[in-house]
Amino acid sequence: MPAAPDFPPAPDRVAVRRALLSVSDKTGLVDFARALADKGVELVSTGGTRKAIEGAGLPVKDISELTGFPEMMDGRVKTLHPIVHGGLLGVRDAPEHKAAMEAHGIGAIDLVYVNLYPFEATVAAGGDYETCVENIDIGGPAMIRSAAKNHGYVAVCTEPADMAEAVAAIADDGTTTLDLRKRLAARAYARTAAYDAAISQWFAAQVGDAAPRRRAFAGELVQTMRYGENPHQSASFYRFPNPRVGVATATQLQGKELSYNNINDTDAAFELIAEFDPARAPACAIIKHANPCGVATGASLAEAYERALACDPVSAFGGIVALNTRLDAATAAKVLEVFTEVVIAPEADEDAIALFRKKKNVRLLVTGGLPDPTAPGDTFRSVSGGFLVQGRDTARLTPADLKVVTKRAPTEAEIRDMLFAFTIAKHVKSNAIVYAKDGQTLGVGAGQMNRKDSARIAALRAADFGLDLTGSACASEAFFPFPDGLIQAADAGCTAVIQPGGSIGDDKVIAAADERGLAMVFTGVRVFRH
Repeated sequence: MPAAPDFPPAPDRVAVRRALLSVSDKTGLVDFARALADKGVELVSTGGTRKAIEGAGLPVKDISELTGFPEMMDGRVKTLHPIVHGGLLGVRDAPEHKAAMEAHGIGAIDLVYVNLYPFEATVAAGGDYETCVENIDIGGPAMIRSAAKNHGYVAVCTEPADMAEAVAAIADDGTTTLDLRKRLAARAYARTAAYDAAISQWFAAQVGDAAPRRRAFAGELVQTMRYGENPHQSASFYRFPNPRVGVATATQLQGKELSYNNINDTDAAFELIAEFDPARAPACAIIKHANPCGVATGASLAEAYERALACDPVSAFGGIVALNTRLDAATAAKVLEVFTEVVIAPEADEDAIALFRKKKNVRLLVTGGLPDPTAPGDTFRSVSGGFLVQGRDTARLTPADLKVVTKRAPTEAEIRDMLFAFTIAKHVKSNAIVYAKDGQTLGVGAGQMNRKDSARIAALRAADFGLDLTGSACASEAFFPFPDGLIQAADAGCTAVIQPGGSIGDDKVIAAADERGLAMVFTGVRVFRH
């Protein structure tokens, strides 16, 4: 590796005499430029940025006046020049650098304000291939990185908040401090890293590379938290560029700040409820520790909530309530009868919001829509020394996907119940068993080490709350390896079973189902969730 030159230590304070401004987002630009000009800072700029500054009546030099070259090649070449990068990278107190700058007429640039071509926004807007490529910034990241590397002398800003901080510092005595320049440099490298991550992910998708040799992803800080899953763990919340509709895009209308566990559980709840089309029926999911403790549809949203609550009112205490349609006052009143941490819905009526104001600690979130459960995407999980990436589970079943494997075929009502139960099982931690009937969960068994225990626990919970499993459907998110789990479900009262199939013990499981007069279907699709 190259050794660091023996440079003099960077000064604490650097006077800002020349600033280079080149931005796509011109929010606050004129105000920033005026503040700099008022302190006697020479302004240098490019293209539309220069025109905006000039239009405000402020003196500004075009970059071509420094480089001696016109902007060319549709703006692709304008700042990639030794005069620019020498002015950014030159270590002013190093004799060789100083001599080179003087010999070649390179003037120092003390502040850079660059925000990049809107690549992420272009992708989000559905830009075609050529448009997206044209919105890949080259000169901007180069200037940002040059300025950030030479933060001993140069302050680099990539967004209005950075410029506001820099302008405030300059307003005091016309200088920036080394501490400020270091902080700005760290942010600048994070910005270019995020930008390159967005480009690399987009390019991988364009060429159909599902497992690129190197994978990068980045997010923007939304919130720092008092602690993580437990009080001794630190935590923060980041939002991806172009985020999926959900907790990351939600507007919090009221309530305490969301915690790490709140966000994790609310995400689980909203992803589950998105499986239910509001055009077909109102639906409610109640989540505790990322597992559904009750899910139901109803003739009204209030009825859906009541039916979901009936499945396990004990676990619902302190849980998350997710709704697939607009929250109304009748439903809000019922939800507020039970201690609830978070309620999330696409929208909320004003009178419902007014009721929530009486419970100031309850968090109410609205998202403006539902995520598409069939949309492709990736999920991430950290492991020691790395991370796992997989495609989002977009499996959805229809009656045509079911293979009847027993002597008795299911009725239409049983098919509806099986599909409902299997949809819920997809969102239950494995091993998972779900009993359901008439659009309502009756018992949920989650996260057990064997499937028989999950079936038994789900039945016990139903019995605890007076719910009759007779005639219910039972869903298993993975195959029954042995008949014992199926027998447990049959003894509890279920009459129809849905499972992926594929075990070496399938014949024995099918025989056990036939002995008990069950209807059983195989899906061929496993929906583990660990």
